[in-house]
Amino acid sequence: MKKEEVGNCVSCENLSCLMKKNYAADNYATAVANRMVIECKKSQSFIIEGAPIHGMYFVYSGKAKITKSGYNGKEQILRLTGDGDIIGIRGYSSRKVYPIAATALEPTTLCYFPNKFFTNELQTNSTLTYDLMVFYAEELDKTEERVKKFAQMTVREKVVDSLLSIYERFGQDDEGLKLVLSRTDIANLAGTNSEQVIRVLMTLKNEGVINCEGKHILLKKVDLLRKEIQEYNY
Repeated sequence: MKKEEVGNCVSCENLSCLMKKNYAADNYATAVANRMVIECKKSQSFIIEGAPIHGMYFVYSGKAKITKSGYNGKEQILRLTGDGDIIGIRGYSSRKVYPIAATALEPTTLCYFPNKFFTNELQTNSTLTYDLMVFYAEELDKTEERVKKFAQMTVREKVVDSLLSIYERFGQDDEGLKLVLSRTDIANLAGTNSEQVIRVLMTLKNEGVINCEGKHILLKKVDLLRKEIQEYNY
């Protein structure tokens, strides 16, 4: 990782970014002065689970996965992030170490703000504090809903739910989903194993619902996939 200058907060197009939303144009200089821009290669980790908490990350461009180690070191993907998303949110609590890990899924540019600066902003910028509180509440709702669904879903339904969540978050083009994940990553997102994912994908392909070419997965009949798990209020 290295420090490198990219577009400043004024020209940033990530309108959902908390820093972009909560700074007047004449105050951006303060944010930029305290920001470090970090470039990550694909598969490069930028937060290590259990490492001391130093600051907050915002995704300028790229995609990353947020993970946590389970029993026997098995990885569980908690969240997938893209442009404008915030990472490291649980650092602003009584914790002294990161409870999660974060890894780039493609070349990714991050805007990093140290704890001291961000804590001061939360104490002086009420709109930023409010927006962060709303973000926490929404993430908690999503987590609770996911736990409830996964406790009731079959393996097939979990894989379908994971494919649809990728589709809704990142979309797809003629080749397939715009976020390309390995079978192992899909399994870690769905809370199952890669062998079961491969079997479900093959079944869905034989049914004509999806198409698979290598790691690329194209959802051919999104409405049918949604209907399959509609009882879980997707």
